[in-house]
Amino acid sequence: MKPHLSATTQQQLVLTPQLRQAIHLLQLSTAELEAEVAEAVASNPLLDWVEDADHGNVAGDAEFSATAPAADSEPQEPQQTPEDSWESTPDTWTEHAGSLSARNDDFEHSEDADSLHDHLLWQLHLGHFSPRDTRIGIALIDAIDDDGYLREDLGDLLSSLRPEIDTRVEDALPVLHRIQQFDPVGVGARDLGECLSLQLRALPADTVGRTVALQLAADSLQRLPKLGIAGICQEVGCSQEQAQAAVDLLRSLNPRPGAQYGALPNGSYVIPDCVIWRQQGLWHVALGAGAMPKVAIQRDYQQMIRHAGSADADYLRGHLQEARWLLKGLESRADTLQRVVRCLVAEQAGFLEFGPQALRPLTLRNVADTLGLHESTISRAVARKYVRTPRGTLALRDFFASGIDTDAGGSTSSTAIQDRIRQLVAAENPRKPLSDARLADTLKAEGVPVARRTIAKYREALQIPASHERVRIG
Repeated sequence: MKPHLSATTQQQLVLTPQLRQAIHLLQLSTAELEAEVAEAVASNPLLDWVEDADHGNVAGDAEFSATAPAADSEPQEPQQTPEDSWESTPDTWTEHAGSLSARNDDFEHSEDADSLHDHLLWQLHLGHFSPRDTRIGIALIDAIDDDGYLREDLGDLLSSLRPEIDTRVEDALPVLHRIQQFDPVGVGARDLGECLSLQLRALPADTVGRTVALQLAADSLQRLPKLGIAGICQEVGCSQEQAQAAVDLLRSLNPRPGAQYGALPNGSYVIPDCVIWRQQGLWHVALGAGAMPKVAIQRDYQQMIRHAGSADADYLRGHLQEARWLLKGLESRADTLQRVVRCLVAEQAGFLEFGPQALRPLTLRNVADTLGLHESTISRAVARKYVRTPRGTLALRDFFASGIDTDAGGSTSSTAIQDRIRQLVAAENPRKPLSDARLADTLKAEGVPVARRTIAKYREALQIPASHERVRIG
């Protein structure tokens, strides 16, 4: 075949640092966000905190300042990207610490923030798994380490479920593959190559470098530092531009997707990300005080760029671009968070007014379909986020619940059923406590058909002893 030159045009999605930063900011709690912005202000001379008396010294233009959107404004849809980045040297590839909380031991987190296992179990119970697959999923999630990897042999892991559940590896793989679609993307992988491949497959098909990066992640990941760009071109059969794009894409992925959900120190606190209140019969939503840090670009530095020398101007322009990315990322985070909370309030107004017994079935997919976003975006938006309501400070995940069909043709949430069980037990005769079978019959008479074993599971979750342990004589 003779070599020849040809020109073609095509549309491709380029994963910019701005887009990667937007998704990183979305998954941070308010306390983490404040620390992240504080570090950015300390390292970027063009950024500064906005004080009430300092409006004349900072750029007040919408392009350069981040302010909380109005309560009735229509937010823009955020773009979705991979999360953290990698840095490489000629000899080794190392993780880039994307979250400030991993680098600051003195930083205070919420004591009620999710662990990785809690976050995965929450998604598991919101999914439509059979009881058997749920048991398998719980065992798989329990074996996932803090970095998000499933390093234990599947055969050995499944043997621990016997004799209650006798399953083969082939039967458990579909459950594992579904868990690998949970947030954070790449969780449940059995090695680094699979972790990166899961993140690559979640990207649009026309992402620059995706095809070559998938080949490298599957076959040549460990040899990349020795191969170099020239070796990649020879082994994969691609151009230098394609090889470089694939390497850049691999560096943008997160090799430790579970690291953001680490162990939390004691003595920490919760900062509400949003406030929900009722006025004249209507529910209103506003961002919390710390959900939108008051930072802006210094106008004086911005003007210096025009008169500075070439080297100084390049330095200032680089920091100006980073500052713009941060401010736009903050606006995108605020818009997405407000949209999600408004949707939750619209769906669960009864829960806010009457309590858990009025909680409707609601899943991540329901909210994602309503807002036109991806499920992983909704999961990141609600993870470790809290709202102050008339019923107290609640986690956003408290607004979600799996559902059970009722005899009337509707559905009720598992949370509402648990609350009803709690009420029935509290009102029972202590000399003749209600058994699980009688609780099931009572709920069935109320139009909610629940199996006795489901009652037992909910009762144990509520830490209510069995009926024979609740007997009181005299």
